[in-house]
Amino acid sequence: MDRKDEIIQLQNEIMQGLLKQRMQLIGEDLWGLKPAGMPTVPGTEEKPGSADPAAKTEKKKEEKAEQADKEEPAESIEDLKKELHGYIGLDRIKDEVDSLINWIEICKARQQHGLPTPDLALHMVFSGNPGTGKTMVARLMSRIYKSLGVLSKGHLVEVDRSGLVAGYVGQTAIKTAEVIEKAMGGVLFIDEAYALTNRDGSDYGLEAVDTLLKAMEDHRDDLVVIVAGYTELMKEFVESNPGLESRFNRFMFFPDYTVEEMTGIFTMRCEKSGYTLEDAAKDTLKDILTRESRDIESFGNARGVRNLFEKAIAAQADRLSAGKTEITKESLMCLTRADLLAAVGEKETEQG
Repeated sequence: MDRKDEIIQLQNEIMQGLLKQRMQLIGEDLWGLKPAGMPTVPGTEEKPGSADPAAKTEKKKEEKAEQADKEEPAESIEDLKKELHGYIGLDRIKDEVDSLINWIEICKARQQHGLPTPDLALHMVFSGNPGTGKTMVARLMSRIYKSLGVLSKGHLVEVDRSGLVAGYVGQTAIKTAEVIEKAMGGVLFIDEAYALTNRDGSDYGLEAVDTLLKAMEDHRDDLVVIVAGYTELMKEFVESNPGLESRFNRFMFFPDYTVEEMTGIFTMRCEKSGYTLEDAAKDTLKDILTRESRDIESFGNARGVRNLFEKAIAAQADRLSAGKTEITKESLMCLTRADLLAAVGEKETEQG
C-alpha cells in the first residue's frame, strides 16, 4: 500500500469514527439511550441514573429549589411600611395599605391557630388621574405581599391593552396567557384597564378579560391583579362584567397632589440628584406649579413635576455651557430662578 492509499484509509477511519459519534449523540438526544453497538465517546460516559426520566425530573426539581434559595429574601414589613410613609402625600392610601397589612397578618395568625378565615381579597382597583402614584404603590404592594408570604416572588409586570390584546381571533387568549405566566408569583398591573371593555362587543379585549378572570380564579394563591385608570372609567370597567365585580372588591382612590406636595416632590428630586434650589427660585417654583397644575390632568401631577425637573437641569446645563458662570461644585449643584423659567419657556426679567 503506497502513501496515498494509507492517507485515504486513515481519512475513511476518521470519518467513520465521527459518524459513529454523531449517531450516538443523535440517539441520546432522541431516546436518552446509547444505540446498541455504538462506541462510547470519551468524556460522554453515561452516569448512573442519567437515562432515567424520573431521575431527570428529580434533578430539575433540585435545580429549581436551588434557584429559589438564591433569590433575595423577603424584605422586612416594617421597612416597607417605613418606605410607604416616606412617600409625599397619599395619606389616605397609606392608611388603607396599613389596614390591609393588619388584616392579612391577623388572617395568617388565625390560620396558624386553626381558626376559620375569609378568602384573602387582594386584587385591587387603583383609580385617579395620571401621575398620582398608582404604579409606584403597585410596585410596593408586590413587595409587601411577598414580605407577608402571600406571593412567592413579589415582582411587578406592567401592561396596558396593547400588551394583552392581539388582532386576530384566538391570539388574544394566547397573548394574555403569556403575560399572566410572566406575572405568576407577583403582581400583574394593568394600566388603563378600562380600554379592554369600552368598545363594542366584538372587540378582542373581552377575550383578554375572560382569560384574565380564569387565571385569577385558577391561580388566586400566587397571583394578584391590580387594574388602574381614571376613576369614572374604572367604575364602568368593573361594572361591565359580573366576574370583574366579584373579583375586584378593594378600591383605592389616588387624589391629585397639592401644590405644596408637588413642591416637596421637586425638592426631593433635587436632593436625590445632587441639586439645590437658590432662595430666589423657591417662590418661582410654587408659582410655576400653581399655574401649570390648573389643568392637572394635562400636567400630570408627579409626572409633570418630573418633566419640569428634567427641563430645569437641561436649562442649567445650557446656562453653564454658555461660559458666563464659572463651573464649580456649587454652580453645578445650583438650580436658579432663570433655570426654572427657561424650563417653561420663559425668560427672567430685569426686575426678577
